[in-house]
Amino acid sequence: MATSSPVATGVGASSGAIPFLLLVQGTEQTRVPLERTPFGIGRKTDKDLVIADPRVSRDHAQIVLEGSDLWLVDLGSKHGTFVNGNRVERHLLKRNDRLEFGARDRVYVVFQPDQPEAAAAREFLSQISVMNMPSPGGVPSGAGDLEKLKLFLEAARKLNTSGVVDEVLVTLIDTTLRITHAERGFVFLRAQDKEGTLRLAAGRNSRGELLLDDKTISHSILEDALKGGGEFLVTDTSKSMELASRNSIVAYDLRTVIAIPLRKTQLQQEKAVTSVEAKAPEVLGVLYLDSRFASREITAVSHDILRAIATEAAALVENANLVQAEAAARQYQQELAIAASIQQRLMTVTIPDVPFAAVRAKNLSCREIGGDFYDVVLTDQGLAVIVCDVCGKGVSAAILGSIIQGMVYSQLTAHTSLVDIAAAANKFLCLKSLGEKYATLVIAHIRRDGTLEFVNCGHVTPLLISGNTVTRPKESNLPVGLLPMATYESGTMKVDPGDRLIVVTDGVTEAENPSGEFFGNERLEKSSTAASPFDQIFEDVKEFCGPVPFNDDCTVLELTYKG
Repeated sequence: MATSSPVATGVGASSGAIPFLLLVQGTEQTRVPLERTPFGIGRKTDKDLVIADPRVSRDHAQIVLEGSDLWLVDLGSKHGTFVNGNRVERHLLKRNDRLEFGARDRVYVVFQPDQPEAAAAREFLSQISVMNMPSPGGVPSGAGDLEKLKLFLEAARKLNTSGVVDEVLVTLIDTTLRITHAERGFVFLRAQDKEGTLRLAAGRNSRGELLLDDKTISHSILEDALKGGGEFLVTDTSKSMELASRNSIVAYDLRTVIAIPLRKTQLQQEKAVTSVEAKAPEVLGVLYLDSRFASREITAVSHDILRAIATEAAALVENANLVQAEAAARQYQQELAIAASIQQRLMTVTIPDVPFAAVRAKNLSCREIGGDFYDVVLTDQGLAVIVCDVCGKGVSAAILGSIIQGMVYSQLTAHTSLVDIAAAANKFLCLKSLGEKYATLVIAHIRRDGTLEFVNCGHVTPLLISGNTVTRPKESNLPVGLLPMATYESGTMKVDPGDRLIVVTDGVTEAENPSGEFFGNERLEKSSTAASPFDQIFEDVKEFCGPVPFNDDCTVLELTYKG
């Protein structure tokens, strides 16, 4: 039997806030807290949210908590579950998402992840709103409201949370309605995507009621304001033949319409523009107001005040976008750190202690996670070592490296030949159509009697050190994952006690100094003849590069046969 869990999310589970659904039925609005999950929605009376409509299924949908996120899940309903007009099976809930369950346009729900920061800001901003702002003689009454609004916006920017932005957008509308004496106000923001579509961010009427539906506004005027070069201001639509004939103006009897683009400030625009070409200021959204009567007061409102409102609001929106981008960057870095930790644990190698051979190996990643890896596997016949370098860097290379490591390990323990292991890895990667993702690979297997077999798949040629003599086995094949018809051959040799096999990735040979010169094969061979080649290679590479950071992962493995 499934059990419900309490919800404390903002939507972060540690915040202690309770998100809620705003149930809208006609003119009635009911706040329904999401106090547990799964949160059932349907026609049955035992549901957490009961919607008594024949088009709503008995078990229609549910809201579930996954990690710190809330998801809306359709339960196979007959007439569908919709989010912002689109039918969904699963949807990650976001602030102001409009949810409809079968009975579209009759009943709908708006999701609100109520945040503690927003609640605190709401109280703080409400205290500012009741302040008595002195109005010097001769200053229009709207000037005091504008000063209040600036305090709101300044406070919001200092509080610096997304919940505060939502509260201040409502305050922006309230103050602008008082200044203009319009009946309704909406703020539309441009989505941060290629299409740049407008979404309703906040709506309010002159009675202080939230407006969640923008179907009765003039969308054509909204688009005109978005595309136009300046403010769009109409005091009486009946005096404009072109406007008076528009469908929404006629259908909803709109007489006063104001639509003001929220544009980036000149300083913000200069920071955003990298080319020397002059560009039109970017439009972040639109402040829209309308009334069903011709407002005389609107003519008394200074265009400078309306322009100032738009400028302050645009600054707030841009700040919110930056805060959101910074939050996303922080989350990405946290996820990257987690991925790096997982990779490090996956790539942790316990080197077996055997009497006939010794292995030393080390990997230096140039990023948090990389595509190089090494492994050491004890087999029934001897000891196998693997060094791999996946094309590319970062997360995708790390994932592919983990897959290859698992494949090679499992086949080595199953006594598969080195040639067959390479062929299987190549076939697997080619079948998966990974584009330009391939890997170079060396697998070497040393037996107790000193027989060394290896297969080189497009990798930096290994070095065999015997005394002061350095040789490079010539046997080589194509990288795995490059060509599906590739065939693979191995090489075999007999080594003596004290002989060493050194395998490096190209991050070593292609390490650069400040002059852009590569470390190269000659320096690598010289370092390999030292008394302790493993330590000497890293020391020489670091000294060669100096202040220049590694531009690729560096891996060095040393296999010594002891006899």
